[in-house]
Amino acid sequence: MVRTTRVPARRVPARHVPVSHVLPVSHVPAPHVPAAHVRAALALVAALVTAVGAGFGLAGCGRAGSPPRKGPAADQLPVYQVARGFRLPASPTWTRAKKRGHFVVGVKEDQPYLGERDPATGVYSGFDIEIARMMSASLGLAPKTIRFRTIASANRETALQNGQIDYYVGTYTINDNRKKLVGFAGPYYLAGQSLLVRRDETDIHGPQDLAGKRVCSAAGSTPYQRIRADYPKAVLIAYDTYSVCVDNLLTYQVDAVTTDDAILIGYAAKAPGELKVVGRPFSREPYGIGVPRGDTALRFAMDDALEARERNGDWKKAYEATLGLSGVPAPKPPPIDRYPAS
Repeated sequence: MVRTTRVPARRVPARHVPVSHVLPVSHVPAPHVPAAHVRAALALVAALVTAVGAGFGLAGCGRAGSPPRKGPAADQLPVYQVARGFRLPASPTWTRAKKRGHFVVGVKEDQPYLGERDPATGVYSGFDIEIARMMSASLGLAPKTIRFRTIASANRETALQNGQIDYYVGTYTINDNRKKLVGFAGPYYLAGQSLLVRRDETDIHGPQDLAGKRVCSAAGSTPYQRIRADYPKAVLIAYDTYSVCVDNLLTYQVDAVTTDDAILIGYAAKAPGELKVVGRPFSREPYGIGVPRGDTALRFAMDDALEARERNGDWKKAYEATLGLSGVPAPKPPPIDRYPAS
């Protein structure tokens, strides 16, 4: 039986979600943590809070325990040429955006080097943010006009279906089930699911070692669903954001965090003395740009834009200015999947 717990991102009493096989937090065996480890974890939290006072921000929701925020400087980011005279009248999404003068884009705010919001300034940065900016430029609207909205993984399809956002760029894996609900341009990046553990962890080397371990992921995400289906002996715990999972990993409340390696590499790069990514990726996660399902014109226009930005070097520049800061060199972009309209 899969044991699953869903708790909200805020540190309030647990709110239990009516999903199958729910195990309340109070019924999940608490890990035995040596006193010395607890003291070390608390010392790390204190050090990170001190780092904030020294000029850093806290990742994501800014809670104590998160790795300190590091990211690209604004003057080091690429500048994307805006397509002058661009028109896409067959796209109702583009038409509305053109009329209002900007795109509304859904993103993540707690993923280092991918999609992260500075809590002090409200500025978003990361590779996904750069993909969103270059798409706006290719579609004729200046990137600086974008209105970003933080949308949790579980709410992406609803936000696109209800018109709350025009498109979504946030480690959004393309799969057949999601194609029934939304459309996808791309992919623009190929990731793979992996595991993040504490630096002193010696028992977990891959998903085969998760039996009885407390494993944290984001509710509604592909990694969450894969652990639930393929590794049912893991004690699966869900939060709204990965940053809260990392908080709980650092303070010994969970044993591992699982999501795509691109996300985990960013967290590990922020706290290399405390965190590490283990094992080989055990999935293929093509990241796409989510668009309203019926807007094929917009999807194909974004496919064209991605190919053009890859050819002219903008894609690589965006990677090197963001995700490349983790130390991982730029990979070759995956081929565009121009699947037919349905």
